[in-house]
Parts: sequence; C-alpha cells; structure tokens
Amino acid sequence: MSHKIGFDGFLGRWIFALVLVLGTYNPSGFSYVSWVLNEETSFGPVVAIVGLILLIGWIFCVKTTFDALGWLGVTLGGALFAAVIWLLVDIGWVSMESTGILTWFTLVVISLILATGMAWSHVKRRITGQINVDDVED
Repeated sequence: MSHKIGFDGFLGRWIFALVLVLGTYNPSGFSYVSWVLNEETSFGPVVAIVGLILLIGWIFCVKTTFDALGWLGVTLGGALFAAVIWLLVDIGWVSMESTGILTWFTLVVISLILATGMAWSHVKRRITGQINVDDVED
C-alpha cells in the first residue's frame, strides 16, 4: 500500500469533491437542488436515493476534512480563498455585481477545501514524517 500522494491523487480527490459540490447545487440549474425544487419533480424513491447518496458523500467529505484540518484549518483555508477572491475583485478581474461568478468561485473554493482535507494526512506525512493514528496498520 502506497502512502504517497501526487498531483494526480489530489486531482482525483478534487474532482470527487467538485462533482459532489456542483452536483448538489450550482447556478446553472443542473443540480440536485434545482431538480428537487422544480415544480414538475415529485418526491419519490429516485429523488430520495440520489439525495441520500449526496448526503453520504457530504458526510464523508466534511468529516474527513474536519478530522484532518480541524476548525482552525478549515477556517484558515476559507479565509485564504476569500482573500484570493477579494484580490480578484480588488484588481478588477471580478465584479461584486457578478453574483453568478462569485457563486461559482465559492463552490470551487468549497470543493478545494474538501479536497485538501481529504489529502491532508498524506501531505502532512510527506512534509513532517508524522503519521496519523488511523494510518497505523494492526
């Protein structure tokens, strides 16, 4: 079993998190939230199953992220990405009136924080040599 993570390992985690986030909600209208709120959609087993799969994915990602980064790490990650968005607004690349673009940025930031949380123990091990108790084999 390999204990290394490369760019492709992080990319895979990010794609998983991005599909989860954007599949749950995005401003394009093609998401679970848009589907459920559509007047033509009636609640049934398919809606429930898809919702439960998304919920399981969210619980897995959020728990993993908070276990790895903690409240402080998640808060600092969010603050860092918020500052980057602030910079983009400040230099004029993004307008505060562009709520659609800001929403997309926010969704991508959430997925990046989740991906970082899912990859963090691998990154920490490579940088510091420390392992998590969960990583020790019996």
